Amino acid sequence: MERLSARLLSWASLIDEKTVEQARTSSRMPFIHPHLALMPDAHLGKGATVGSVIPTLGAIMPAAVGVDIGCGMIAVRTQFTKEELLARDLTALREQIERAVPLSAGRDNRKVVATAEPRVAELEELATKAEFDPARYAGHWRLQLGSLGSGNHFIEVSVDELDRVWMFLHSGSRGVGNKIATHHIGVAQRLAKQWWIELPDPDLAYLVEGTEEFRRYIRELRWAQHFALLNREEMMDRVARQLSEVMGEPVVEHERINCHHNFTESEKHFGKQVWVSRKGAIQADAGRPGLIPGSMGTASYVVEGLGNPLSLNSSPHGAGREYSRSAARRTFSHEQLRQAMAGIEFRDTDAFIDEIPQAYKPIDRVMADASDLVRVRHTLRQLVNVKGD
Repeated sequence: MERLSARLLSWASLIDEKTVEQARTSSRMPFIHPHLALMPDAHLGKGATVGSVIPTLGAIMPAAVGVDIGCGMIAVRTQFTKEELLARDLTALREQIERAVPLSAGRDNRKVVATAEPRVAELEELATKAEFDPARYAGHWRLQLGSLGSGNHFIEVSVDELDRVWMFLHSGSRGVGNKIATHHIGVAQRLAKQWWIELPDPDLAYLVEGTEEFRRYIRELRWAQHFALLNREEMMDRVARQLSEVMGEPVVEHERINCHHNFTESEKHFGKQVWVSRKGAIQADAGRPGLIPGSMGTASYVVEGLGNPLSLNSSPHGAGREYSRSAARRTFSHEQLRQAMAGIEFRDTDAFIDEIPQAYKPIDRVMADASDLVRVRHTLRQLVNVKGD
């Protein structure tokens, strides 16, 4: 860990100056308490740095959570072994998963399926309690439950160090969460203009605790966080059905972890009750299980938090980009992607060049930087990868 200033601590050994300067700017906001923590995977974001932990007193910056509210990971350990899985047709498994889960931006379900019905009902009840109608943001939000999205979201079937088979996926609150976040970022920016508040970056606009705008954001934020959690559960159920079909027997769950890495919670740190916004970071209280994915073609980790107080009980959420998507497309080729994915069943298309492992920080470096934040419980290597364009 390196103290970059009184209000900025960094665990990143691989970081560029633009990212550091963006984090410095955020750390100077008057309500930061006690400091902003940069995780090992930190990289440039919109307004607030991706891979940062931002504790605030009496205010929240909606952009410090980001537009994919509740984005995170879910993993399930099954009874199957690597040997048993490799005896099956992995291409067929990938294609079945691709049919069962809508992939890519803008792709939704055609109907609310049976497994999604109780989850949709739960979200409808929560929305009523939160006093808002999600359809104001996305009329088709019910059809988004159980869909993956695109970018770095993925579904994988992996094996751990003991050759046990895991199902592993990454997604968030989809279009409805994006619309909720975008709306409240806009509200914060409008209020800043209304009250002549000068900001170093418009995306650091904030909502003040005690106001109706703040209360509404928290209610809708929590709803979107729960949508994201149930969205992952719904997809995991579908992946389990496809794996069961291919393996010829029902999946037996031996372990399940479901955690956010874009979210806000009220927590006590350094003697104060603060709002902790983790934008690309997971909660890592002592003993808490968590998930840190690598990139396409690299290892992912099941971890346990160490409860490091200086990190505000947090850890990285993944490898973290080293190349922007456009830079990755200019730098790497389809053939390099194929080489990086050797031995992994995936949809071989140049649409994924910007997700090539070389576009991300080396996950081993990130995990070494995080050695005082988490303990590794399992190392996962994917055999099947599913992504949206």
